[in-house]
Amino acid sequence: MLNGELKIIKSVMDIQLIRKYNVAGPRYTSYPTVPYWDKSPSVEEWFELVTKTFIETKEEGISLYIHLPFCESLCTYCGCNTRITVNHAVEVPYIDTVLKEWDMYVKQFPGRPKIKEIHLGGGTPTFFSCDNLKKLIHGLLKDADVAVDHEFGFEGHPNYTQVEQLQTLYDLGFKRVSFGIQDFDQKVQYIIHRTQTYEQVKLVTEAARKIGYESVNYDLIYGLPLQTMATITDTIEKVKVLMPDRIAFYSYAHVPWIKPGQRRFTEDDLPAGEEKRALYEKGRLMLEESGYKEIGMDHFSLPSDSLYKAFVAKKLHRNFMGYTTTDTHLLIGLGVSSIGDSWTGFAQNVKVFEEYVKMVNEGKLPIVRGHILSEEDLVIRRHILNLMCHFETSWENPEDQTEALYEGLERLDEMVKDGLIVKYPFRMEVTEAGRAFVRNICMALDARLWRKQPESQIFSQTV
Repeated sequence: MLNGELKIIKSVMDIQLIRKYNVAGPRYTSYPTVPYWDKSPSVEEWFELVTKTFIETKEEGISLYIHLPFCESLCTYCGCNTRITVNHAVEVPYIDTVLKEWDMYVKQFPGRPKIKEIHLGGGTPTFFSCDNLKKLIHGLLKDADVAVDHEFGFEGHPNYTQVEQLQTLYDLGFKRVSFGIQDFDQKVQYIIHRTQTYEQVKLVTEAARKIGYESVNYDLIYGLPLQTMATITDTIEKVKVLMPDRIAFYSYAHVPWIKPGQRRFTEDDLPAGEEKRALYEKGRLMLEESGYKEIGMDHFSLPSDSLYKAFVAKKLHRNFMGYTTTDTHLLIGLGVSSIGDSWTGFAQNVKVFEEYVKMVNEGKLPIVRGHILSEEDLVIRRHILNLMCHFETSWENPEDQTEALYEGLERLDEMVKDGLIVKYPFRMEVTEAGRAFVRNICMALDARLWRKQPESQIFSQTV
């Protein structure tokens, strides 16, 4: 590692802390985390959980996540469930299947649903034509109302997002777009099989703003193969010229035992430990010097963006769609591998494309696994969400207390000594230095993880 990289780390944290806390750990898009789901609901139980939450929170509305799995080429860093094809004849049959699945939920709702949030993820949502995007959204909304303060967003590949698609989705109510950038360096792009030029990113960004999109997000990744301080610096310099409203600057998760495409490169190609963390700290410093505010875990926002305003107001929320300003208790996941969240339970659709289509067309809800949360799960979930979203949590009220919480708090004593958190009576806060280790802090409270340590590596490294 270069001396300059070491200085960047030393300015904000101790290298020994990185070495101490760089362990495999969850990202906490849910609690319990997926490997610890052990009480899957039946279809009937899942509908009961969904209906109960629908009734109890009817005024706040619901969120929809739609997984659109198609990509024309495989990005080897990607951990998503994808189907690689250049055959666009798959679009209409898949949309028809998703709408059939949605209709199963609509028939269960005791009233007309109010849609607060829609997020199109993938895959590449802009794989779909303008006409088929209209077909999808019109089909989802024909038996639903749209909340006045709704937030619709989608993910787009800069190379496969046309101005016409941006305009079509805007006209359908979408005001937020997220472009996957990852890194602008050509060598890095080549090895991860994800190539887009700065000029193409600039084109779609300016087009989105001209059309009227209120928020443009860039996804950037640190820790990719062949990344160096020079490539990160160059990438952030280019990002600073375009100034997206939000940036997700997150750690590459190397899990080749789950995603074989990652075997295109080896651990020897990856920056690791303090070298990897130095890439993040360099990027963070550059972004903050440009006016971005760090919020949540690995996310940045301009003060004018709604994500930052939600963070300040302590209304930031985190779920399977990532960080969101929309805190709905009910999230319905549609499409292959999608995960739904009723707040008291989770349910995931089958991951195999053909199996998903077959089940839905046979009139079967395609869930394959999930988890019904216990009272203890619900308490721990609230605290982990608070830490991930607000960097603090409290337990003055009896409903926020459980024996497992106090066991977890004892495990945090070492982190108190290391200056990562401050504990008060019935409250704790993550320090500035501790934000880099928020996953580790949440792990200390993770009762299920401590009761059953994994026998093999199932999570990516925390640093």
